[in-house]
Amino acid sequence: MQRRNFLKTISAASGALAISPLVKADLQNENADYDFELDETTIDDLQKMMQSGKSSSQKIVSMYLSRIDAIDKKGPQLNSILELNPDAMSIAKQMDDQRKNGKVRGPLHGIPILIKGNIDTHDKMHTNAGATALANSIPSNDAFIVKKLREAGAVILGKTNLSEWANFRSTRSSSGWTSIGGQTRNPYYTERNPSGSSSGSGVATTANLCTISIGTETDGSIVSPSNHGALAGIKPTVGLLSRSGIIPISFTCDTAGPMCRTVTDAAILLTVLAGEDENDSATKNSGRPSSINYTKSLDANGLKNARIGVARKLFGFHEEVDRVINDAIAAMKNLGAIIVELPDWQLPKEIFDDQFNVFLYEFKYGVNKYLASLPNPPVKTLKDVIEFNKQNAATAMPYFKQEILEKAEAKGGLDTDEYVKALERMKRESGPEGIDKLMNENNLDAIVAPTDSAAWVTDLVNGDHFIGGSSSPAAMAGYPDITVPAGMIYGLPIGVSFFGRAWSEEKLIKYAFAFEQATHHRSKPKFLKSLIPD
Repeated sequence: MQRRNFLKTISAASGALAISPLVKADLQNENADYDFELDETTIDDLQKMMQSGKSSSQKIVSMYLSRIDAIDKKGPQLNSILELNPDAMSIAKQMDDQRKNGKVRGPLHGIPILIKGNIDTHDKMHTNAGATALANSIPSNDAFIVKKLREAGAVILGKTNLSEWANFRSTRSSSGWTSIGGQTRNPYYTERNPSGSSSGSGVATTANLCTISIGTETDGSIVSPSNHGALAGIKPTVGLLSRSGIIPISFTCDTAGPMCRTVTDAAILLTVLAGEDENDSATKNSGRPSSINYTKSLDANGLKNARIGVARKLFGFHEEVDRVINDAIAAMKNLGAIIVELPDWQLPKEIFDDQFNVFLYEFKYGVNKYLASLPNPPVKTLKDVIEFNKQNAATAMPYFKQEILEKAEAKGGLDTDEYVKALERMKRESGPEGIDKLMNENNLDAIVAPTDSAAWVTDLVNGDHFIGGSSSPAAMAGYPDITVPAGMIYGLPIGVSFFGRAWSEEKLIKYAFAFEQATHHRSKPKFLKSLIPD
């Protein structure tokens, strides 16, 4: 089972605001000026602007809303935003007032953030995973991680487009397409795909429509769109971040995580999001400290003497990707890393079938449980969703169907022998007898591999063209995986992934930061239309 299988409406909020003159709005052609005063700004940059009085949260939010209107709605029409938060400006004002009164909640105070459209918010926005069947759904509560954001003083700008049902609807889906939001476009070449399922979060962050964003991953859905957007993306250990209030695929593998332009911003966001949730057994029973400051791992010399394994079986799907990652490995060696070649290691092919079966069973269980939690669900079960899509096929399924939903509905309960055996094999072969065994035998601190291929041309008829990547080992095991920009091929970003044992985020952040600081491969998009010359 390939990773891709796990895989515009703009709120009146922007219309109520004057378009900031700081945004160049003539974005209808490739000769337009895309510069933006907040291009590539970091959390720290914005905090300094607000602390000095040079700017305010309200001004910053207004500028991003104007940028969204100019880039996402008009101009290149990236379609990365599913819905804007009509309360964003009033929240920003509250944060400004608190700052004036001497109360600053922390590094995210007043900072605009976008979150994926499958994450619950109990406000004027909807939570629907891009699916028409849930278009107007408003949950009873904020997701736990949304509560953490609000407590930290972040300003939720809106929700991002994604791959519908987090890319668990059809085997030939197009990543970044939903029946509500349409197709999200890659800002490097807009004919190309942003990958999924956290497509909108990746595109919005790389296009500077927000400061930082949150995606979710079951297998590849944070790291792959981060790869396609030259971002630092962190897929944490399952159990570090709560999943309660997130429309699920698999409680074994699901997690949310940061998608940012720098490792520093990703570490700040991860620090805020992590925490024990009584309603999420994975965080409740993790046995991990509920508060770790991941910014303490930001060490520019962090790769010195680190033993880094190179998983060669995860290379070989494109010679230019191999070149970029080999250059990245050479840079790590120059930074003092001890490079250990792993020529033969890969996961057994059979457990990819196990993974898909686990996802089918857990999706049915999780979606039925989620829908039952809604106050007034428009559909009450997965079976209802399938029937709704059939009855509304012209709008819900204009390009591809719902065979994965139907396969999930056909499965039994979590006591089914097929599920129990598949789950045990997947976890054992990927974790204790996979990553853990490999690292123990070679005394490794981390494993590296290409994150993903370069972006393919979007194809709504035939679906994605995913040719290779490295997300599955860490995803199946529930272990952490961090991607960071490693270079470009044909004007498209390529990332390198660092993954390893459970709860090794501090180490992986240290290695990713050291590599980032030595290489600086992050490159802004130019919003070109095509690689093919006119």
